Amino acid sequence: MIRVLLTDDQHLVRAGLRALLENDPEIEVVGEAEDGQAALEAARSSDPDVVLMDIRMPGMDGVEATRRINEWHHPPQVLILTTFDDDDEVTRAIHAGAAGYLLKDTPGARLREAVHAVAAGDTQLSPRIMRKLMDRVADDAPRELPPDFSELTERELEVLTAIGQGRTNAEIAVEMYLSPATARTYVSRILAKLGARDRTELAIMAHRAGIA
Repeated sequence: MIRVLLTDDQHLVRAGLRALLENDPEIEVVGEAEDGQAALEAARSSDPDVVLMDIRMPGMDGVEATRRINEWHHPPQVLILTTFDDDDEVTRAIHAGAAGYLLKDTPGARLREAVHAVAAGDTQLSPRIMRKLMDRVADDAPRELPPDFSELTERELEVLTAIGQGRTNAEIAVEMYLSPATARTYVSRILAKLGARDRTELAIMAHRAGIA
């Protein structure tokens, strides 16, 4: 079971999220919090695997709560879920250690998939956030293939391109006629070959190389 803590200042939003997540038999909502400070306390007492975190809340906001959670010895993964796609908010959340950043118009199935992904150690960004992030870094480096790309197979380059376009592992598997396990294996191999920390860094590499 993936243990999830919901953090949002609106009760109706938390109730809706609980209903969406608990449609998945492998997800258990173990607590709720209405602001960042309450999230810290609830996370310590309920020991979640994933904290679903809003950003703008009264008192301590979600970014500050994320930063404090990531100072713990064994912190849960924090998945930001918000209505705001402001560049500064995205940057602050990523710098604070958020494992993902999704918008509240994300479909329920995609949200459940993201919870599974961040619980497994993957990074998740909504396509709109990914595009905005890529637009900010695309001009920071020349559009040329770095030497390490020569180690990638043609199929791995295709997977890297898809990552740069914001595709999830499940979407890559469907589009390339792969099993989900094979898609995950490709991503793991690319991470290892390029020495990247996570999918976000892979996406940045793909955009800087001009292949996404």
